[in-house]
Amino acid sequence: MARSIDPQPKAARGFIPARTDEERYLMRHIEDLAHTAFSRDIARYSAFLSDREQDLARAALGRAGVQEGFRFEGGWLNAERRVLCIEPEYSCGEAPICCVRLQCRAQAGAALPAHKDYLGSLMGLELRREALGDIVLPEDQPGTAYVFALEPAAQLICRELFQAGHTELTTELLTLDEVPQFPQAEREMHSATVSSLRLDAVLAAMLHCSRGQASELIEAGRVEINHLPADKPHAQVYEGDVFTVRGKGRFNLTALPGKSRKDRPIIEFFQY
Repeated sequence: MARSIDPQPKAARGFIPARTDEERYLMRHIEDLAHTAFSRDIARYSAFLSDREQDLARAALGRAGVQEGFRFEGGWLNAERRVLCIEPEYSCGEAPICCVRLQCRAQAGAALPAHKDYLGSLMGLELRREALGDIVLPEDQPGTAYVFALEPAAQLICRELFQAGHTELTTELLTLDEVPQFPQAEREMHSATVSSLRLDAVLAAMLHCSRGQASELIEAGRVEINHLPADKPHAQVYEGDVFTVRGKGRFNLTALPGKSRKDRPIIEFFQY
């Protein structure tokens, strides 16, 4: 597949300001945390934040004039959901994150719980989503899951979670120092040539379907770009965008390396 050797200027998706009352409330909350932390030299921590919420938190910190003294912590190296830790230079504090190891007691040959089974069981405890971080199912430990959570939620899980799906569980509370290193998931990279960098065209290539079918998914409200609803098939896409398609999976547009001999854009992507 031929690629253009001429460097192409890379367009980037800019920051999308808060669009809902909930997002505006989050930004005000982050500003309040920052003000308290730096006016009193004490550490302050948020609940778990999604990728989108982390972007909003960074914008709120910028609006508050905070350039350093903060970090995002999820409990493990590649965490997606993370806690904002605002820690002024002379403050003392520790991110309120624990890990619960869940181990299945499934009968031989029985299907092991999937990610959705664990999440459903956790939601059944009436935990708020912001109290929970990632749920990691290491490939080298079948039947074992690691749930990252705020400390009160972790304690509740240990007391009250006994099964995921139809499988019985045992729970064990771990400190972050006791969490093992998880093997890096091998992701297969794909490339495709698309007619344009419209959402419907790129999604069709990722899902191996027609543009019409991709448009139907978009118009049905089943598609998100960077955790925001996408409802326009003609929306422009950018390098680095993450697409979530309900019922189909999640995809990362990792690169736009150039164009084909027929002057069509080439995309590179992987599925999570």
